[in-house]
Order: sequence, then structure tokens, then C-alpha cells
Amino acid sequence: FVQLDRTERIKNCQDPEFSKKLVVDYYFEKVQRLKFGVYDIDNKTFDLSDDDYLGGIECTLGQVVSSSVFTRPLELKEGKPAGKGTITISAEEIKDTRVVYLEIEAQNLDKKDFLGKSDPFLEFYKQSDAGTWQLVYRSEVIKNNLNPCWRKFSVPLQTFCGGDFNKPIKVQCVDHDSDGSHDLIGAVHTTLAQVQTAGPDSPVEFECIHPEKKQKKKSYKNSGIIRIKSCKIETEYSFLDYVMGGCQINFTVGVDFTASNGDPKSSDSLHYISPDGINEYLTAIWSVGSVVQDYDTDKLFPAFGFGAQVPPSWQVSDEFALNFNPSNPYCQGIQGIVDAYRQVLPQIRLYGPTNFSPIVNHVARFAAHSMQQGTAAHYFVLLIITDGEITDLDQTRQAIVNASKLPMSIIIVGVGEADFKAMEFLDGDNGVLKSVTGEPAARDIVQFVPFRHFRNAPREALSQVVLAEVPKQLVSFYKWHGWPPLKPPEIKTM
Repeated sequence: FVQLDRTERIKNCQDPEFSKKLVVDYYFEKVQRLKFGVYDIDNKTFDLSDDDYLGGIECTLGQVVSSSVFTRPLELKEGKPAGKGTITISAEEIKDTRVVYLEIEAQNLDKKDFLGKSDPFLEFYKQSDAGTWQLVYRSEVIKNNLNPCWRKFSVPLQTFCGGDFNKPIKVQCVDHDSDGSHDLIGAVHTTLAQVQTAGPDSPVEFECIHPEKKQKKKSYKNSGIIRIKSCKIETEYSFLDYVMGGCQINFTVGVDFTASNGDPKSSDSLHYISPDGINEYLTAIWSVGSVVQDYDTDKLFPAFGFGAQVPPSWQVSDEFALNFNPSNPYCQGIQGIVDAYRQVLPQIRLYGPTNFSPIVNHVARFAAHSMQQGTAAHYFVLLIITDGEITDLDQTRQAIVNASKLPMSIIIVGVGEADFKAMEFLDGDNGVLKSVTGEPAARDIVQFVPFRHFRNAPREALSQVVLAEVPKQLVSFYKWHGWPPLKPPEIKTM
């Protein structure tokens, strides 16, 4: 553990409330272990080794942000309570989640180029507290046009003006030159408070002024008009807003038991459990599950196998409960999934085919059902661990395209040395995934990772890469539907 920060010292108090906020960077894809220690300080040294330790706790940042209030008894060391003391931690994300959307055009700009008209673009600056100008946004260049209309754009309010509607803003209109010697056409000084009044029927107009021209020419009026056609301020919610607002992440695991994995009793099988008790399947379940489990209150995770012959009738199953209880396929915590996996291995026969669509459709049914509430209450993450060759690619493509309209994400971890071209195809990073009939996915929900890239990496590395997309996918889904968090954050204006 390294010390990140400490609060102020509160004198002679046994129920202190600390005002100083401790700031921690937050990463969904990592298990971030935190340690809070409480000390009684009676001297002037910074070092804590000569102060009395009143107790502390260890937890994860995931546990803190997913509880509205997090209270734990203080311990002197694990399992040894420090008297009756408790610690209460509440977290909030530091940021103004609002975003400014602007539509801007200009008219009658000065002609700057010798041969053609000007090639104008806009630059927005905010004034820092020290009085310097900081660039916050630059528009695209519109070629050869003295009456340009720029694309609608958005800037986070925090970036645009630090959330302060009266902070000075400078807008420069500049003529683009390919050699980089851009010429100023003119500038406008304003504030968000002025710009904000713009709407479809009442644009806000500013004269674009070139300071040197204004000084030189008495008759100078302006170098054109900048017109704000619309200015909207909207709240953009973050992943944390949804989680802290009560969104549950429901985690499901699907394990590939097809014969191509090799006989689990043989040491070259992907399902062979080594003397130290692990294999790539177990490592993948642990590393992804240990991050996700902090975001699910009941810690009950459905786990399924596919591609095996299952007792007693030895029928081939595309989807069987790992715990052999079809009416209740839930395992208690990640440890429960691991235990079920170990118990099921000797009881089944590895077979085939490698069909993904049944388990994708299974989770999609739950996601579709939860979506009927019309709230950001449940999001579903399906982890499929497989050795590769997929037999129902067309049905799986269709299943994923259907699922892309639902609150769910799919993570595929490929184990072993197989050719994973089909998996890379399903992960729409090279372009939008389409179904056989040509229907495109509504959003990118599949993340594929070959385990072999992580064999020698620390366990956290796999979960970081695999889970990095989930927060974006969750936010994009709810934004698309216009669903705020169940309990939206209070906007704190500065």
C-alpha cells in the first residue's frame, strides 16, 4: 500500500467528521484495494509510526462507490475489532456532468486569401483564474466560404467554462492556411450566460472584430457576424452516476466444454486443472468475475456450460447449468462458479458443437425483460470462455445484433492456440457487425480477447483489457434511450 492522501486533523474529538475530500482515480476494470487508517496525532511530525493507531479497514473502491453509504467497524488487524469504533465513507464523482451543445454559423466574413475566399474555422478559449486563455475547442475548417455553417459540436461544461456561466470566453474566427500561418479574421468576447439565450427562433449575433483593423480604420465596422443558432446544456451521466444511482450489473458465465479442448484428465487439455489448482478457464473466471462481483448486490451469478454430453441421458447440451440445477443455475459469488466448474468437469463428456447463440439469447431474454421497466436498473454482462472455432456463426451474429438493442455486453475470452478469426469478426472493432440479412448492430457490445496475450501478465491485466469497454457500453445504451440513473446525482454548480 502507498499513501494517497490524508484528511485534516480534528482535535480532541471522538466522532470526527472530516471535511477534506480524498481524491482517487477510479477504474472500473481494476480491483482497486484501499486501506483507511485512523490515527491519534499528538505531535508535529508527518510520520505516522510514532502516533497511536486507532484502527482501520481494507476494502475495494468498487464496494465504496456501489454503496450509497459504506460503514464498517474499525479493526486493529484483520478479525480484531478496535473497540466500538466505526468508519463511514461516502463517495461522489468530481465533475460537472453537463455538456454544452452549440450550432454556429457566420456571415460576410472578410476575404483573407489572395485567390479564393477564406477557409474559416473557430477556436474557443476560456480564461483561467490567472487570466491566461486556454484553448477548449477547435472546429473543423470550411473551405472557400465567407458564410460558413459549422457542424453541431459539444464540449463538457467543466472544460468549456469550469461550470461558471459568467467566465469570459473568447471565440476566434481564423482563416486556415495549409502552411500553418493561419490569419485571424476576427474575435468575439462573451460568456456562456450570453450565448445560452440562443434558440431556433432567437439566434445570438456577435460582431467579429479584428483588433488591428479596428485601430487603423475609423470606418471599420466588423469582419463579419458570428451567429449562435442554438445553445443547449444537457446532463451527460457517467458510468459511476448509473452505478451509484442504483444500477445493478448482472454477471453470467458461459463455459465451452467441446471436445476440441482435449480430455480434462490429460495435461495438454485446456480444461486440465494443474497441481496448483488452475487453468486458463479458471483464471479468466476469477480475473473478470472478481471485478464485476462488487457491482452486484446479491452476488448470485448464473453459470452455464455448452457443447457437452450431460448425464444421465448423455444428451448433447448447448446450455446446461454448471451446478446441474436448471431451475436455479445461480452460483454464490465467483467462488461458487469456480466450485461448480470443478465439480462438473469429471461428470460430463466433452463433445460439440460450439454454439454461442443459445447462451447469448438466454441472457438477452433476461435483459429484454428488465428493459420493460424502462429504467436504468439492470445491465447484463455475459462472459463466454471458449477455445475458438464457432459452429453457429450466422445465428450468433443475429443473436448479437438483437442483443445490441438491449442493456447487455458480451465478453469473449479465447483460450488455447486456435484461430480466433471468427471471434475477432464478432468484436465489431474493424467495422459494424452485421447479421446475415445485413442488419447492423445498434451498438458495439462484444469485446474479444485472446488469453494467450496475457499468459505471463499479472491477473489484473486481463480484467483491465476485457472490462475497459463495459462502462462506455452501459452509458451509451442508457444515453441512447434517454434514461437517467435511477437516482440522478445532484448537480453541484460552482
